[in-house]
Amino acid sequence: MSAFAEPAPSRARLGWPVWVVPGLLTLGITLVGIGHAQPWRDELATWSAATRPLPDLVRLTRVIDAATGPYYALMHGWTALVGTSPTALRLPSALAMAAAAALTARLGARLVGDRAGLLAGLLFAVLPATSRYGQEARPYALATLFAVLATLLLVDALRRPTRRRWAGYALAVAALALVHLIALTLLAAHAVVVLLTALRGPAAGRRVLVRWLLALLPAFVLVTPLALVARGQRGRQLDWVDPARLPDLAALPGGLAQSGVVGGFLLALAALGAVRLGRRALLPAAAVLLPVLLLFVAGTVVPLWVTRYLVFTVPFACLLAGAALAGTTPAGTTPAGTTPTETAPVGTAVSGTGPTGSAPAGVRLGAALALVALAGLLGLPDQAALRRTHEWPRSAPVDYAGAARVIAAGERPGDAIVYSPRDSWLFPDLGMAYHLRSRLPRDVLVVRDQRQDADLWATECDDPARCLAGVDRVWLVVTGRRADPLAAVPGAKGAALRDGFTVRQVWPRSGLTVALLAR
Repeated sequence: MSAFAEPAPSRARLGWPVWVVPGLLTLGITLVGIGHAQPWRDELATWSAATRPLPDLVRLTRVIDAATGPYYALMHGWTALVGTSPTALRLPSALAMAAAAALTARLGARLVGDRAGLLAGLLFAVLPATSRYGQEARPYALATLFAVLATLLLVDALRRPTRRRWAGYALAVAALALVHLIALTLLAAHAVVVLLTALRGPAAGRRVLVRWLLALLPAFVLVTPLALVARGQRGRQLDWVDPARLPDLAALPGGLAQSGVVGGFLLALAALGAVRLGRRALLPAAAVLLPVLLLFVAGTVVPLWVTRYLVFTVPFACLLAGAALAGTTPAGTTPAGTTPTETAPVGTAVSGTGPTGSAPAGVRLGAALALVALAGLLGLPDQAALRRTHEWPRSAPVDYAGAARVIAAGERPGDAIVYSPRDSWLFPDLGMAYHLRSRLPRDVLVVRDQRQDADLWATECDDPARCLAGVDRVWLVVTGRRADPLAAVPGAKGAALRDGFTVRQVWPRSGLTVALLAR
């Protein structure tokens, strides 16, 4: 049996399921203010895709966002049941993060011990990143959940290999593949553990390796056509991403934690935990390092390096940090102040939850909880900021709701609306459509909307002056703060607006400018 899959000793337990408190705490924190921040650009894309009829959603994924298609399909069913308010759109992510925290605690208990698992789950609960992606209608929270679940099921399958356990692992990996293709880099860490387990016994090792490869088949079958389509869309989908550079690695901890100071704190604790765990750190450490390195190397060649794509590695960093907080020592070593008979034998975990198998030199539970609380306090400014806006940087929010209120307050029958630029990743048209709904003025320049075009952007007419004929008032929405919004509209559209209309009033809003034009 692999040292990486052996269970923590059961002789010293906390007395209740270790996953309960982290799961409930994460859910409670994530639900606080979940609907306060207005949906940002990526969430507007989710809303646009999820609210289309399924045939139109399938057509969309053939043009763009194929990799996110399964998540959109899930959200299509969800929004049909619960609606499309910010809270409704984000609730699946909040539930996923709560489950991920619970499973992080359980995985920590399996690999290290109850105390380390509890502290890992609690630390995960208080990270700003957990709230950030638990309050976002995007697939990253689900990817985090399935990453931890697949790893936990792999540990169980290696410890007690049965068809049921391997089948569960296969399903978890398939789900991970469907919600986030890049999260499959986690399989590199799984491969390391499986191969080392296989090397411990030739006959049994071959069976383990074969079972693991067979368990990957469903994911391979599902993900291959998806990956091929997504590859063809990469140039358009990721045209805003720059090649990866070394400074990106230095910024990664703060970006992943959604707080520079908390990211540094977590990194220091994780490094200490890796040292203390010794060989038992291999699985969680590999689950952090290998996806980061693989994506970074790939990102130097193709534009793939996006920090949030690696959020699924955060629970494993928390597991290492939990081991540090629990004062866990490497298997087979003798903590200061103990005799060799007080330590666990080589290849077993040290739970750190009682006199037997604990490290007196380690941090007591109360002090460890105080450090978790400190991490939470350090992250409070970022927790508050992310509940105001999900835009990054947070100093540059886009106030779709504010712009929509201006239009709703002054709109008259027969008014039209025009956007510039129309192909912006800020999606000003989706933002107005989301907040105004039935009160949205006629989009006078559109000849094929997003649904008809199977795209996230609409197609406008070639002759703007002709399409504007007969319109007396136009609401112009441009991205950025513009003193002269008309001057910011390029090409034939700008010429037609300047020739036929004058600016009556301008309302600058954060990230957007609204102007009322009249003939």
